[in-house]
Amino acid sequence: MRKVIALCLMLCCMFSLCACSKDEIVEQYNEALQAVGDNNLTDNKDLQGTRELGEDSYVGTYQADYDDFTGKEIVFGGTSLERDAGNEINISCDLQITDGTVKLLLQTGANDSQILFDEDGSYSDTIELPAASNYIVIESENFTGTVNLTIK
Repeated sequence: MRKVIALCLMLCCMFSLCACSKDEIVEQYNEALQAVGDNNLTDNKDLQGTRELGEDSYVGTYQADYDDFTGKEIVFGGTSLERDAGNEINISCDLQITDGTVKLLLQTGANDSQILFDEDGSYSDTIELPAASNYIVIESENFTGTVNLTIK
């Protein structure tokens, strides 16, 4: 939170020193939000599997084999007023659950986390993201199995 406040103060100082249009100010603010939002993703080295990002941090592929994993991984998402590629994403997920539990969640700044999928099998949906923080999260308890996730 301190980073966000410092960033906002820095942006205010920058804007007061230059003659920027309203659109330029909004665009710079949006870019700053996106940079801060990307910091919330789980680092690649800390993920149980392999993530390949697409055109931005909201889309890509993630494949993982889990062995008795308990935890939470923030795999895709970010924070922005409006995403350059639009606010609609297509999610496809295959879960193979051998043991334990796993949930695919949509975590937004606007609402409580929403369970998208939490059973053995396949899931596919198109979601309209609100203007806020939006993250795709994998949350598990003693989970053994595989996750194959694609977001376009």
